[in-house]
Amino acid sequence: MKILIADDHDLVRDTLSAFMENEPDIQVTTAADLDGACEEARKTLFDLILLDYSMPGMNGLEGLSKAMEAGDGRPVAIMSGIAPKAIAQDALDAGAIGFLPKTMGAKSLVNAIRFMAAGETFVPVKFMTAEEAEPENPIAKGLSQRELEVLSGLCRGLSNKEIARELDLQEVTIKLHVKTTCRKLNAKNRTQAAMIAKEAGLF
Repeated sequence: MKILIADDHDLVRDTLSAFMENEPDIQVTTAADLDGACEEARKTLFDLILLDYSMPGMNGLEGLSKAMEAGDGRPVAIMSGIAPKAIAQDALDAGAIGFLPKTMGAKSLVNAIRFMAAGETFVPVKFMTAEEAEPENPIAKGLSQRELEVLSGLCRGLSNKEIARELDLQEVTIKLHVKTTCRKLNAKNRTQAAMIAKEAGLF
């Protein structure tokens, strides 16, 4: 089985090659960019071509069609350490035989490569069904966890005493947190702090 691995990171390329070459029936050729991959694909009919999504020459998924053309229609898969599942879906829609996150373990990777080389589409179900993290609210980023808890109380109109009871803290501690939270939000008072938080969609 002949596999072409194209990635601009030497370490990734070497590691993947080492994984593959442990298998007695797999021969690996490598390239450092899209042009190099296309050149190799024109010389040899590979069972599978693996392209790094963000290496030089790729221009998003433009490189996918170039590699498919150069490889005379042989299976081409995209791999990435950063691309979200929307890109994985776009790659499949554009004709890729699969999508491999670089976080995959060695054994899973070898199995996935065999699967795709046999002509089967592969994308890890876990990757495609994972919830993507919500981007962190810029206001939340500047506050500690405790300040966020106090701010949540302010947004609900609770008094310092009520917040203290809810968080099992001294009222004087809450007073201090209200003060630092107001300072960080450039708010004149607790009411304004609550308004800023609500307008930012924090609570």
